[in-house]
Amino acid sequence: MNIKRTFVISALSAVIAAGAFLFISATNDDDVPGPDEQNFLAESTVVYVTKSGKKYHLDGCSSLSRSKIAMSLEDAVRSGYGPCANCHPPVLSLQLTPESKISAELYRVNRENVASSVRADLSKMVQAEVVHHVDGDTVKVTMVNPPPELKALETIRMLGVDTPETVHPTKDVEYFGIEASDFTKARLLGKRVYLAFDWDLRDSYGRLLCYIYTEDGDCFNKTVITNGYGHAYTRFSFRFRDEFRAAEQEARNHKRGLWG
Repeated sequence: MNIKRTFVISALSAVIAAGAFLFISATNDDDVPGPDEQNFLAESTVVYVTKSGKKYHLDGCSSLSRSKIAMSLEDAVRSGYGPCANCHPPVLSLQLTPESKISAELYRVNRENVASSVRADLSKMVQAEVVHHVDGDTVKVTMVNPPPELKALETIRMLGVDTPETVHPTKDVEYFGIEASDFTKARLLGKRVYLAFDWDLRDSYGRLLCYIYTEDGDCFNKTVITNGYGHAYTRFSFRFRDEFRAAEQEARNHKRGLWG
């Protein structure tokens, strides 16, 4: 074993002993971690991101003072996050093997010809956790090993529903907006949810367009409308448009929420 090889192996051992993983390049192919080891380290190493930042961090980094969302190193890299220059987290410099990526198709209710929201199949949906609520119809979620089309951290704009504004940059807080925002926060924040999709995957702001299903199988988009916290947003076509319109009319007839 030559001096250079001995130095590389010693340096790698010291880094692992300190509790971090570093992927390094070497001139000898025998020094490069194999695909199995590389994928294990990428999946098992936990790093942290913030709600609005573009970097991933080690636990305890000062940049995490406002928010801290845990995810695997692999998910962070695949989602476009770069290593923090202050806390120096592990760097994934070797390409992951194709087997480490999920290629399952997204569950689209239009392609599945789902007749109504109650007939959607939770077992085919993407699982996520709601980590932040923006307002009544917008939340942020994290996903473990998301499909290629999605990122590990996504902002979701619920399909087919519009709630009164509370955080619009050019509008005042609208009537019943706080109530709608609080309803969504109470029902979804910190909860596991299931995501189904339709014709369009994203809106013009890059937000993910989908139906959010709760663990009991209810379509939360429709639940918001049924309880009078928003109205059916029918400017664009979607699979459950007629169903959501009927839910809004029922809420109006019974003077629920903002219709009261």
